[in-house]
Amino acid sequence: MLNEFKKFAIKGNVIDLAVGVIIGTAFGKIVTSLVNDIVMPLIGILLGGVNLSGLQYTFRDAPLKYGVFLQTVLDFFIIAFSVFLFIRFFERFKRKDEQKPVPTLTNEEKLLTEIRDLLKKDVHEEREF
Repeated sequence: MLNEFKKFAIKGNVIDLAVGVIIGTAFGKIVTSLVNDIVMPLIGILLGGVNLSGLQYTFRDAPLKYGVFLQTVLDFFIIAFSVFLFIRFFERFKRKDEQKPVPTLTNEEKLLTEIRDLLKKDVHEEREF
């Protein structure tokens, strides 16, 4: 059982997933700080000093904290938009690498390539004997 676990844990996909989770957690903390410390105070100023996280409605004896819910929804949209921008940037970068023109060979280079291939073929045939 221990050997099976080792094989599972050392697979590349598991390690990649672990790295992704760690980076995702750190990224989530950064975005949460961005929302809590920068975006929400600015929204509060625009709304006349209202702190959204403090908004709540008391239904009987139960406080319904819809302000915290609104802040969480805003966190989600900012995280989703940030991930979208990151993936978009990454895809553009990837496309630029794929679009590099493949150099075309001149007739002279084609001929030299054929000669090289023939010489390699002759060397392999001689070694077989």
